[in-house]
Amino acid sequence: MPKRRKVIVNIGTSADGFIARPDGDLEWLTSRPAPKGFYGMGAFVKSIDTKVLGRKTYEASVRLGAKFEPPTRYIVFSREARPVDAPLGVEFVSEPVGPFMSRLGEQPGKDIWLMGGGGLISSFLDEGAIDELVITVAPVFIGDGIPLIARRRRQVPLELLSVQQFENGVVQLHYQVPSVAGR
Repeated sequence: MPKRRKVIVNIGTSADGFIARPDGDLEWLTSRPAPKGFYGMGAFVKSIDTKVLGRKTYEASVRLGAKFEPPTRYIVFSREARPVDAPLGVEFVSEPVGPFMSRLGEQPGKDIWLMGGGGLISSFLDEGAIDELVITVAPVFIGDGIPLIARRRRQVPLELLSVQQFENGVVQLHYQVPSVAGR
């Protein structure tokens, strides 16, 4: 039986749990000198072949100049129609998370990077569609912003796989979602 692809959230947050300021600004995250290896992102990117984003994260990525190029597969969950200027290789999906991700996870390939945002991460948690979370915590409180996960009534136990501390004060927490890992 082929191995099911894992869905992994790999994201940076402030120490008070925000992934961006209310206006989407990331200066508090990007102004800190990054360590050699950029928090393990090079190795992580080699382990995935699909990136999943919410519409707002996609639009923010476009504004920041992101390139959506093969061979990586890009999937954007959105209730809105595909923008006319979207790159050809970007797929827009409006169907429910659970059934779509169940099918995607069974397809051959590498692991899947759930990039965000907070609303989409919440939807994935609610559907039991996240296997692991790599949360890179910057040592700064920003007081307000876009939360790591949208507020909902839920409790999701996590199993700590590892903790890594970097010289610049950043800490990376790697969790597994046990109920998902066992399916």
